[in-house]
Amino acid sequence: MTVNYNMKSFICLFVFIVLPAVLTKEMNNRPVIGVLAQELYKPLPLGSSYIAASYVKYLESAGARVVPVKINQTYNEYERLFNAINGVLFPGGGVSIVASGYATAASIFYELAIKAKYKGDYFPIWGTCLGFEELTYLTSGKVLLTATNTSGVALPLIFTNDSAESRLFSGFPADVISALASEPITENSHQWSLTTESYNKSKELRDFYSVLTTNNDGNVEFVSTMEAYDFPFYGTQWHPEKNAFEWTRSYIPHSPSAVKSMFYMADFFVNEARKSSHQFPSEEEERDALIYNYSPIYTGSKRCQKLVSLTPDPAVALLLSALTGGPPAGHVTQCHFPC
Repeated sequence: MTVNYNMKSFICLFVFIVLPAVLTKEMNNRPVIGVLAQELYKPLPLGSSYIAASYVKYLESAGARVVPVKINQTYNEYERLFNAINGVLFPGGGVSIVASGYATAASIFYELAIKAKYKGDYFPIWGTCLGFEELTYLTSGKVLLTATNTSGVALPLIFTNDSAESRLFSGFPADVISALASEPITENSHQWSLTTESYNKSKELRDFYSVLTTNNDGNVEFVSTMEAYDFPFYGTQWHPEKNAFEWTRSYIPHSPSAVKSMFYMADFFVNEARKSSHQFPSEEEERDALIYNYSPIYTGSKRCQKLVSLTPDPAVALLLSALTGGPPAGHVTQCHFPC
């Protein structure tokens, strides 16, 4: 009887230990993330749209590869790309969040990600600055932004009570959270913000997003970091990618804590993308889609019309909106151009 009892115990133990491992979904350790392009104010021989190279380096620093999401593509082309990549980043910039190639592409990926989640398909979205503002518009259906004095300033974050239990910040080391809360290491380059008052008045936003941090321009309190309750959607009004990769403005922080905090932000989103099982139909199609096919253009302090294209394909180059009369969000020194 003792032998039989022990054998039953062993079998039960084996079942309870082994089955969870069998049922656990395998992590995707080859994540590919799309970065959305946007229009240049004035088309150039290099191209008519751009992606700032800092976003590419930002994602690569945490172990992802990048595919440019071109503007003005068909719905079917965007759907095919959605099913091949593991997440998308809506970057900062200066185009319309309502009527632009950027806005159209963002809305398609947003809706596809919503539908995918209901089917059990994980697809994360990140919005930085303009991308943050785009998310607020896509969720509420309204432009709820207010002009703020936040163009070219680094600030410490003001964490809300919800941040401690958030997906985004709960895994950060205490020293990183402390630095983000006490040091001016989050760079802001925006002229418009979602005020906490506007957020609180919008049922659509209140029901969809949790506010994780706020900031104040001296007069107005605004939302600076948010995450969706039920979807892997995240937004920062500030620029985590600038801390390690952009050097053209003195107000961009480059301290050890600024760079460390940037890495944890990148690492979080790339790990979210690892949860997606999307993949290209073939390795060849994946290789052809990667941004490595396009040479970045170094812009420095030169104006765009003086630049010489270094890319063999004028369809793609990364440029900088600030050098074409755009807003401060384009302060980068290297770009790719995907038209």
